[in-house]
Amino acid sequence: MKDTPLSNCERDFLLKAIEEKKRLDGRQTYDYRKIKITFGTDYGCCFVDLGKTRVMAQVSCELVAPKENRPNEGIMFFNIELSPMASPAFEQGRQSELSVKLNRQLERCLRNSKCIDTESLCVVSGEKVWQIRVDVHMLNHDGNLMDAASIAAITALCHFRRPDVSIQGDEVTVYSPEERDPIPLSIYHMPISVSFSFFQQGTYLLVDPCEREERVMDGLLMIAMNKHREICSIQSSGGIMLLKEQVMRCSKIASVKVSEITELISKALENDKKARKVGGRCGFAESLPQERITALKMDETLVEMTDVTQTANDIVQKAEAPSQMVPSPVVPIPGVGQVGQGLQNTWGLEDDEDEDEEDDDRDEEQEKVRKMEEEQHGKEQSSGDVVEISDSEEEEVIILHPETPDRGPKNAGSTSQQKGAATSKKRQKK
Repeated sequence: MKDTPLSNCERDFLLKAIEEKKRLDGRQTYDYRKIKITFGTDYGCCFVDLGKTRVMAQVSCELVAPKENRPNEGIMFFNIELSPMASPAFEQGRQSELSVKLNRQLERCLRNSKCIDTESLCVVSGEKVWQIRVDVHMLNHDGNLMDAASIAAITALCHFRRPDVSIQGDEVTVYSPEERDPIPLSIYHMPISVSFSFFQQGTYLLVDPCEREERVMDGLLMIAMNKHREICSIQSSGGIMLLKEQVMRCSKIASVKVSEITELISKALENDKKARKVGGRCGFAESLPQERITALKMDETLVEMTDVTQTANDIVQKAEAPSQMVPSPVVPIPGVGQVGQGLQNTWGLEDDEDEDEEDDDRDEEQEKVRKMEEEQHGKEQSSGDVVEISDSEEEEVIILHPETPDRGPKNAGSTSQQKGAATSKKRQKK
């Protein structure tokens, strides 16, 4: 996958800012980003954070046959892997031009500078020597991979311990760390690479370029130097012409930066040595409770908590005293309740009103049904003739009350006669 190119507006903005001696992250022209060095649980594992650029270096060793032309020297092997996890522009399983360039520069910086005593890696002359392998993995790419890789590689080599060996005749015995303490490598000096980027055909110079600044730069100058101000390697790329004064100026700046980084590496190694000697947590186990595993974790903001009690008391004193009168409850709309000291709970008022309305409707329906039953019962009493229909085959008896509108007046008259006879009988008794 190809990297997304910068737009013309972004390119012009970056170049204009560089002309005004301003950088995107607020640094000055010769400032490095924040460098952070941590170690893994095993010896030879190192993590380096250069701003948002994160690199891991792992050192391993094994016994192999030496080279024919150098039978008394050990072998140094360097490998840089650019994984797609670091940047979408990197492809897996395929060496790009950038990876080959970084590999060659790292070999010139560490192997050709003779910073490690390779003769001390010989076990049996012409038969067995130690092969030291340094694997550098890019975890996140935000510019200046070479400087981060060189710091991680030399720090991992200083931190590494190889197993102890003994020779009895033709037999070679390799001891485990539990049997004998591992032996550190013999390192003469620590070469560190410092990168300089040039803009506008060498008119402007920046130290430690970030990823966006690398896209718009015209040329790059990498100087590998140790704290003794000895140049181990120098490489220029980009096709720009540099003057002798520019190269000398860059070498002076690099000597200052290398001395600062070397001191930082020494302090990190000393702190790790003390932590392992005491038996405290180190490496991955140390990063678990502090949540320092992620590469782009933001720093926590410090909050002053010393005068919290005094500030709270001042706020309470300045506040107005609460009123002693309790206001009467106000219900603006049905279904809204007020709950508190001295207030009446009005929750569920709407439900109570609905229940009352339902009860009223039920009472009205019951009253109508009762009136209809009374009217029907009065009609039954007023009717004189009753027709009974029975079936011998069935036990049920059906009684019908037919409506006889023609016989209504006659029935009414007979009932009036019966009432008159009843009243006459009562008078006779009296």
